[in-house]
Amino acid sequence: MITRGTPVPPYRQIAAILRAQIESGELAPGQQLPSVITLAGDYDVAVPTVRKAISLLKAEGLVTGVAGYGTFVAEK
Repeated sequence: MITRGTPVPPYRQIAAILRAQIESGELAPGQQLPSVITLAGDYDVAVPTVRKAISLLKAEGLVTGVAGYGTFVAEK
């Protein structure tokens, strides 16, 4: 879960959680991430916050987006 009232913004906390799941193999290469709406509900944040977290992971090359299909863990 994310911690409110810390200097680390929620989108960075969500990105860190997803990054850890990818690095541990909990989210495997090629696996689809939950939808942004689902993640927003899971973390009790707004959809743009989740989109910002996913954008950060895309910039790091950890996930890729497929228009109309979703976001997937990048192949290594």
